[in-house]
Amino acid sequence: MDAIVRLDRKRETVVAESSRITARNRVRADARRNRERVLVAARAVFAEHGIDAPMATVARRAGVGVATLYRHFPTRDALVRGAFAQQMETCARALTEALAVPDPWQGFQQLVETVCALQREERGFPAAFVAAFPESMSEEAQSRQRAERDFTTLVRRAQASGALRADFHPSDLVVVLLAHCGLVAALPDDGAASRRLVAYLLQSFRTDPANKPLPPPTALTLRSLPIATDSSRGQRSPRT
Repeated sequence: MDAIVRLDRKRETVVAESSRITARNRVRADARRNRERVLVAARAVFAEHGIDAPMATVARRAGVGVATLYRHFPTRDALVRGAFAQQMETCARALTEALAVPDPWQGFQQLVETVCALQREERGFPAAFVAAFPESMSEEAQSRQRAERDFTTLVRRAQASGALRADFHPSDLVVVLLAHCGLVAALPDDGAASRRLVAYLLQSFRTDPANKPLPPPTALTLRSLPIATDSSRGQRSPRT
């Protein structure tokens, strides 16, 4: 009799533990779904209103409570980084791959096309790219400086090969991104116009004896990209 009682209790314990595991897994699955819904909503809201859009707007778009949003992303910076983490990784990988391409010009062209494609696909990305490198955080500042240093290396290699015009300056990349950002904001669904502009710009960077010298370069850096991507919000003033 005692053996039967012990067996029943053991079964009850197993069933109870199984129920707890099932409930815990369900909660985790719900949390993952909510997190993904928040990220999708954040990318859409940031594209429409810029990364300064209210967190409550993101929560409403995601169909979750504000408390749920903050449970996953305690700060706006955390949400921005989470929303565009994949794009950030793509951008960093594109620079690494560009440096590894045997032909420096091909590497340079590949990088410009990749970054502009990211702008086209995710209109909130330029602002997120800047927000990912706040000057007050040494680790991120070092990452930005490393990216700028690597891009300068790529530029010098392409110039040494004779393919990239000698008066191209690394700050010209920011000019390219600003110009392309304006086109994407005005024509968000026109991929053909985007690709044509990028092609025009790349051709203008090629070494050509007929090219006249350019005016002096600007003092722009990656931090000079506009925080607001919606054309109705204006742009941040360039910082030197």
